[in-house]
Amino acid sequence: MREAFTHNVRGEEAGMRLDVLLGQLEELPSRSAAQRLLEGGYVRVNGEIAQKRHITRAGERIEVFPAPSEEATLEAEDIPLDIRFEDPHLIVLSKPAGLVVHPARGHSTGTLVHALLGHTADLGTQQGDERPGIVHRLDKDTSGLMMVAKDDETQVALSEALKIRTIERRYVALVHGYIAPDTGIIDAPLARNSKDRMRMAVSDHPDAKQSVTTFRVLERFMAGRYDDGYTLVECKLYTGRTHQIRVHMNYIKHPVVGDALYGRNHPKADLGLDRQYLHAYRIGFDHPITGERIDLVDALPEELAKRLRALIPDSMGRTEAGDEVLPIVLPQGA
Repeated sequence: MREAFTHNVRGEEAGMRLDVLLGQLEELPSRSAAQRLLEGGYVRVNGEIAQKRHITRAGERIEVFPAPSEEATLEAEDIPLDIRFEDPHLIVLSKPAGLVVHPARGHSTGTLVHALLGHTADLGTQQGDERPGIVHRLDKDTSGLMMVAKDDETQVALSEALKIRTIERRYVALVHGYIAPDTGIIDAPLARNSKDRMRMAVSDHPDAKQSVTTFRVLERFMAGRYDDGYTLVECKLYTGRTHQIRVHMNYIKHPVVGDALYGRNHPKADLGLDRQYLHAYRIGFDHPITGERIDLVDALPEELAKRLRALIPDSMGRTEAGDEVLPIVLPQGA
């Protein structure tokens, strides 16, 4: 597809899923091609960016735009990997902030996928040619633990375990302001922002996906001259939506420190960070092949640890959860 086109939904097409309808149009080669355009935000319904599960209604105006042509070169690259566990079936590694997980627009080289190809020729193929071995992802500027599958059986099993929520993923985040309750749950559906496809948003649109995040307060810090205080929290994902923690924390008026997309964008209040203060510090799951329990933790990277150490004089006290988690993410002497 090289040119944009429009399609008005006819009466007999009403009730179809949008990706199914698009896949049947002669302008597109397949349903998969339609899904890629939908995932990239290149399809609009009545002027708004559409979701692939959107159910069409008679009279809707669908606009389809071609994706910018950019050939991703999937060649092995010599990029160091911080591997925490590896066997013939899977890898668990610590991804640094700044590393994109797989090729995308503007990132055709230098991704985690290129590094994995330089590490091993054995990677699962179930996520397509551009995402070998990938089971889940972290945002470019989020650090921490990730799983990678070295064969298709493991990739399918881990993906299914994510869907049924048997994989435990915990994050540490520093957010603006004081969170009063020691625990909380944010149950708010997310959808792509209709006016800015780079952003996600809490939405009551029928296509919005259920999204649930729980949190425990670890420690609170007094307000300073340029900020209204901070709260260190542990977040646990029950769903894995794009930007979920960042959007949910902003939704409750406590954006993640340093978050350029959803945060306050005040350099001093953001402690001079050029990344969001979000780190995937724990991952636990049953090995899909051996049955072994894998439970790994990852301390804060230095750029986050030093900000936390600097806040310690302003601490208002740790919670019981803080006494449990802080020795893991900020070990003594670190």
